[in-house]
Amino acid sequence: MSILVCNVGSTSLKFKLFVASGRTVPAEGRIERVGSAGDAVFTYSQHLNGISEELTGLSVPDYTTGIELFLRYLTDPVKGAISDIAQVEAIGFKTVAAKGYYGVHELTDEVLTAMAAFNQVAPAHNPPYIAAIQKFRTLLPGKLCVGVFETAFHASIPLERKLYALPYEWYEKYGIQRLGYHGASHNYIARRVQELAGANYRLISCHLGGSGSLCAIENGRSTDTSFGFSPQSGIPHANRAGDLDAYIFPYLQSEGLTPEEIRTGLSQNGGLLGLSGVSGDMRDIEAAAAAGNRRARLAIDVYCSAVTRYIGAFYAELGGLDYLAFTGGIGENSALVRGQICARLEHMGIRLNAERNRNGAGERFISDAGSPVRVLVIPADEEAGIAAAIMQITQGDGSILS
Repeated sequence: MSILVCNVGSTSLKFKLFVASGRTVPAEGRIERVGSAGDAVFTYSQHLNGISEELTGLSVPDYTTGIELFLRYLTDPVKGAISDIAQVEAIGFKTVAAKGYYGVHELTDEVLTAMAAFNQVAPAHNPPYIAAIQKFRTLLPGKLCVGVFETAFHASIPLERKLYALPYEWYEKYGIQRLGYHGASHNYIARRVQELAGANYRLISCHLGGSGSLCAIENGRSTDTSFGFSPQSGIPHANRAGDLDAYIFPYLQSEGLTPEEIRTGLSQNGGLLGLSGVSGDMRDIEAAAAAGNRRARLAIDVYCSAVTRYIGAFYAELGGLDYLAFTGGIGENSALVRGQICARLEHMGIRLNAERNRNGAGERFISDAGSPVRVLVIPADEEAGIAAAIMQITQGDGSILS
C-alpha cells in the first residue's frame, strides 16, 4: 500500500511517501516559512536514487502553492519516486480539530463540515487543512483520505485535568474542555521512549516549534497537556499568544479595539512575533538577541519561562520524572532554548551536558551521564505515526475497517 502523508504545520508543510509496511520512504519533502513572499525553503529527497535538492528564497504564499511544488517533484521523470500521482492509494493528514470527531476518520464531506464548524477554534489550521484535503480530493478522486486528529492521543487525560471551572452544562452542551493537540508528535515521542525505556516510565515531551506544546506521559499514555480547547492556548507560539486571561478581550474592546483587531493580535501578531517585534521564527529572534536587540532577548526569556512553568507542573502531576524530550523545529535545533530551560530545572534532577547540547545531530541524549533525569532530542516524525495509524485501520483494498 502506498500512502502519502501531508503534514500541514502553522508555518510549514511536510510530505512523506510510505510504501509496503510503512517503514519504507521513497521520497519526502519539506517547505519552511509558508506564507513568505521570498524567504521560503524547500527541501526534497528521493531515496531510491539518492537524489536531494534544496531551494531557498522561494515565494510560497499559501499551502496550495506548496502542495503543487512537492507533487511536481514527486512525479518528475528524473527526480520523482512515482510516475503518476494516481499510484498513491491513500492520503493521510495530521488533522487538528473537528466538532465531534477526535480519533482517526475517513475525511468524508461530513467530517470536513465538522472541521469547518471548528474554524473558530483552529483558525490558523483548519481552513488551510480543508483546502489541502480538497486539493488532494480533486487530484485523486475516489482515493481514500484519512485524518488522524491531533486530539486522539489525549483522550486518556483524566477528566479533572480536562475540565475548565465553567458551568458544567457548557461541557455537556458545547464540549468545552481541554482537547489537546500535537497528538501525533507526542505519541511518536512516547513510542520512541518506550523502545528505549520499556513499558514503565514518566516522560515530559516538549514539542517546540512554530506551534508548541508540552505533554505529560506516563507509560505511553497522555496524562496532561499544555494545550486547551483551542491551539491558541498554552505556551507562546510563533505568532499566537498562548495562555491568556479571558478578560483581556472585553477590556481591549472597552478601550476601542474591535473584536477582529483583537483576534488578529492574538492569533496573527502575537506570540514570539508580537513580543520580539522581529519575527515569529526563533532563528531570527536568536540572531537579533545576539546583536543586542532587547525585545528579542525578552521574547526568548518569556518563551523559556512558559516552557519551564509547564515542566514544573507536569513534574508534580507525574510524581517525578525519568525522561525529558525535546522535539520540533525549536526543540531539535535551538541549543540556546534547551540550555536556558534546563538550567532552571537542576533541582529536579535535570543536568544538561553543555557539549552534547551544543553539538550533534539527530536523536541523542544531551544530559550528563549521572543525570537522574535523562534528557534527549528526538527528531519529530509525525508522518510515520500517521501512516502507521492508517495501515492499522485499513484492509488490503484500502477501505476503512468497520
